Amino acid sequence: MAAMFTCCFGCCGEGGSGHVPLKEMPTVQLDTHHMGTDVVIVKSGRRICGTGGCLANAPLHQNKSYFEFKIQSSGVWGIGVATQKVNLNQVPLGRDANSLVLRHDGSVYHNNEEKNRLPANSLPQEGDIVGMTYDHVELNLYLNGKNMHCPASGIRGTVYPVVYVDDSAILDCQFSDFYHTPPQGFEKILFEQQIF
Repeated sequence: MAAMFTCCFGCCGEGGSGHVPLKEMPTVQLDTHHMGTDVVIVKSGRRICGTGGCLANAPLHQNKSYFEFKIQSSGVWGIGVATQKVNLNQVPLGRDANSLVLRHDGSVYHNNEEKNRLPANSLPQEGDIVGMTYDHVELNLYLNGKNMHCPASGIRGTVYPVVYVDDSAILDCQFSDFYHTPPQGFEKILFEQQIF
């Protein structure tokens, strides 16, 4: 009996049990290693201002991703998905095959071609929340929780959420704790190790 207590106390004591502490999962946020030279990222990687673009730090590996952007201050801006090959210093994005973005004027561009357009009476304004779903084929847009029925596709490869600003625009990114409930089957962006 004494041997059993000794073993239990010896294994559970501070002598090193071989227990490995769990690492905290990283947070999805804007990536200061993948941003334009005149971009400023604040609010713990959630707010972008300045001039240029920035990728999020997590690629869209899962089948159905959802994320949101809040327009804090209007100006020139764009949001969507892009590969790491995108030129984050050249705004507006959507000029090449490396980005698919909704621009502030309601147009959705990819490879310098307008893929779709928001209805004229649905242009995002200051204070609005733009939600995006992506399923590896199609990007869909939501304005203040309402489906805009404005799908766009065409981008290939591993993509990340992307945002760009110019002309005094300020946008906040929501990669969790959303303002609006994600559409059925879509969820927050997961890091690859969270998927398996």
